[in-house]
Amino acid sequence: MRYDIKLKIEYRYEYPAAQSRHIIRMMPAELEHEQRFIAGNITCTPQADEWASRKDFFDNNCIEAAFKKNHQNIVFSLKARVERFLPHEISNRVFPLSELPTALSSIRTLDARSPLHFCASSIRAPIENGTRSFARDLVTDDMSLIDVVSTIGNAIFQEFKYDPKATTVETPMLEAFNGRHGVCQDFGHIMISCLRGIGIPAGYVSGFLRTRAQEGKPRLEGADAMHAWVCIWCGAENGWVEYDPTNGFFVGQDHIVIARGRDYFDVAPVKGITRTSGGHKTKQSVDVIPID
Repeated sequence: MRYDIKLKIEYRYEYPAAQSRHIIRMMPAELEHEQRFIAGNITCTPQADEWASRKDFFDNNCIEAAFKKNHQNIVFSLKARVERFLPHEISNRVFPLSELPTALSSIRTLDARSPLHFCASSIRAPIENGTRSFARDLVTDDMSLIDVVSTIGNAIFQEFKYDPKATTVETPMLEAFNGRHGVCQDFGHIMISCLRGIGIPAGYVSGFLRTRAQEGKPRLEGADAMHAWVCIWCGAENGWVEYDPTNGFFVGQDHIVIARGRDYFDVAPVKGITRTSGGHKTKQSVDVIPID
């Protein structure tokens, strides 16, 4: 399935900023056997004084941009075309949870996709007693890793309320967990904490989700939003699989990947520092348009 994608993120400051520097992770990824990046570009207004592309440790596309003149707003815009393939079929020979420590002990690599980077607490997805107990009460050691993932993911989908007014991008994971509400970012961090708490390597995926217009109504431009879900290591044979706890299913062709990391801190679409005073407002719009 091919998609045309548009993303616009705008920052408006209460008072002019003297300088700012940002790391931008908005470009869809090129992923062998998963996703093909066809074409795309990122622009900004005003024009940046410094602009450099690179890859980060987890092999995500990054742009470093710096603004050295007074500015009161910045708009980052993406236009891209990607092709998303069907996920690989998950093997039936998935070992049980009890055998995971042995499987992890055989890992000898520390490259970007090594599961060893995704076992411990991270800034936005700490391992907590509450999430560990939540997960442990749902599963048994003789369950396959795939069954463990779907059981925990479905429990989050069933028990937690999607409420965009309940949390912000800065809300701690445990606060969203205790309140049983939040958005995709919160549900992703909660599921990661649950899985890591029982020894399963898990990471955070940022991207886009194709949404469908209601029957008989036109598709609304800019109505889509950025999305987040979870990647889970399920052994050498299956590698990494992805699950969307916000919607309660394994990821398919409607999910387009931008970046993967330990949590939101690693993959935030725009991250940086600004020399200014007062507050700021952020506005975002996304279009994911299927072209097949």
